[in-house]
Amino acid sequence: MFQIASISSVVMVRVAYWMVFACLCFAAMNGIVRHLGESIEPIVVVFFRCLFGLVAMAPFLLRSGLASLRTQKPFLHVIRGLVAVVGMCCWFYGITQMPLAEAVALSFTTPMFSSVAAVILLGEVMRRRRWTAILVGFLGMLIVLRPGFTEFTTGSMLILIAALLMAVNQVMVKYLTGKDHPNAIVFWLVFLVLPLSFVPAVTFWHSPIGVEWFWLVGLGLIATLGHQSMVRSFALADATAVVPFEFMRLPFVALIGFFAFDETPDVWTWVGAAVIVSSSIYITHRETRQGQNVSPVKSANLNP
Repeated sequence: MFQIASISSVVMVRVAYWMVFACLCFAAMNGIVRHLGESIEPIVVVFFRCLFGLVAMAPFLLRSGLASLRTQKPFLHVIRGLVAVVGMCCWFYGITQMPLAEAVALSFTTPMFSSVAAVILLGEVMRRRRWTAILVGFLGMLIVLRPGFTEFTTGSMLILIAALLMAVNQVMVKYLTGKDHPNAIVFWLVFLVLPLSFVPAVTFWHSPIGVEWFWLVGLGLIATLGHQSMVRSFALADATAVVPFEFMRLPFVALIGFFAFDETPDVWTWVGAAVIVSSSIYITHRETRQGQNVSPVKSANLNP
C-alpha cells in the first residue's frame, strides 16, 4: 500500500510539473501575441506562429519517424484545419481587444462547448448532472461578462467563438484518436493551418523587422513546448488529475497582464473563472467515469 501511494505521489509531482510548465508557456504565448498585435495583424501572427511551430516540431518527428504521420482520415484533418485557423484568428484578434485574464477566464468554457458538441456530432449521451454542470459554467460566463452592467465587446464575442471552435476541434480529435497516431493529429493540424492562414495573411502582410523576428520565433517555440509538455502531463494520469492544474493559466496570464500591459483583473473575473473552472472539472470527472476520457492529444488543441 505504501509503495502504491509513493508511486502515485511521484507521478502527481510529474503531472504537476509538466502541466504547470505548459500553462506558463501558454500564458507567455498569449502575452507575445498581445504584444505583437500592436504592430502586426493577428492573422499574420497566426501564420508565423504555425511556421515556426512546425520547425520546432522537427526534433519530435525525427525521433518518432515519418511513419507516425500516416492518416486514415485526410479529409477530416482538412476540416479540422479550417476550424482551427478560424478559431486561432478569433483568439489572436480577441486577446488584442480585451484584458488577458478576462479572455483566459472565458476560454475555460471550452469543456462546456465540447460536451454539447460531442452530443451533436458524435451522438454521445449526456445526462442530467453534466447538463447541470454546463448550466453552472454558463452562469460563470455571465459573471465574467456581466451583461447589462458592462459592454459586451467584440473581443468577448471573438473569444467565445474561439472557445466554441476549439471545442469542435476537440471533438474531432476524440474521433481521430482511435485511428491516427498522436504525432499525425498534431502535425497535420499545424501543417494545414500554415497555408490556410497564409492566404488571408497576404492581404494584411507585414514583413517583420528587428526584434519582431525574435518574438515570432519565440512564439512558435513556446507554443510547441507548451503543447508537448501538456501531452506528457495527460499521458501520465487521467484527465481528472490533470485538468485542475490547467487553470494555472489564469494567475500566470494575470501577472503578465499586470506587469506588461498594466491590466488588473477585477474580482468578478476571478469569481466567474472559479465557477467555470468548477463546472469544467466536474464535466471532466463525469467523462472519465463514463469511459469517455479525452485523449492526451486533445490537450494540444486547447490553446492556439
